[in-house]
Amino acid sequence: MTPTGPAPHLAPAGGPGPRAAELARGPWLRLVTAEAQGEDGVALLDARERQRAAALRRPADRALYIAVHAELRRVLGGLLDTAPDAVELVRLACPGCGGPHGRPAVAGGAVHFSLAHGDGLALLGLAADPIGVDVERVPGARLAADASAALHPAERAALAHLPADARPAAFARCWTRKEAYLKATGEGLSGAALHGRHLGCGPRPEPVPGWTLIDVPVPGGWAAACAVRGRGAAPPP
Repeated sequence: MTPTGPAPHLAPAGGPGPRAAELARGPWLRLVTAEAQGEDGVALLDARERQRAAALRRPADRALYIAVHAELRRVLGGLLDTAPDAVELVRLACPGCGGPHGRPAVAGGAVHFSLAHGDGLALLGLAADPIGVDVERVPGARLAADASAALHPAERAALAHLPADARPAAFARCWTRKEAYLKATGEGLSGAALHGRHLGCGPRPEPVPGWTLIDVPVPGGWAAACAVRGRGAAPPP
């Protein structure tokens, strides 16, 4: 049975970050756009983040990357009572091979976080337990059909039974759930993981023992999801 708990807190843009007591009650989420960057965004990033930002060719992608990573550092700095540019971020060991390319994490493990960004919108999530988030634009019909080949057989069958015009949105729901969950576990988007885990494409995610999956409210044309280990949030009614 899916764990139950309080609904996630989708914080408004520009507001304060969470307090530790809030994270104990459930995940804290914030949508971020490139306009949230501010003039000091780049100055908050570490050398590796700046290098990755500079490697992005599209100015819009670069601006969004800087915005969400700077916002992550502001929020973590407030939560940990340290300067945003002094927050030390590390990579955990990969659960598959043990290499240093698993989930991103705060050094010392005081709080768990995840972020996702692409094509104009980003999602940031913090929790007291391992968390993963994803946000995606709803794809076109052809892309959704092609990418659905990577899904679980039951998900592919469910998509095939939907009206054609409903399939892209259902695919996006399913994909964001999978990416959020696989970020939270640290497995990453391997073909076996995408194909092997049934999370569903219907109005509610399929239950996963020990985890809670929730669909996050986002603007039309987008889909987003959050996965939290253990006592995470209950799906919205």
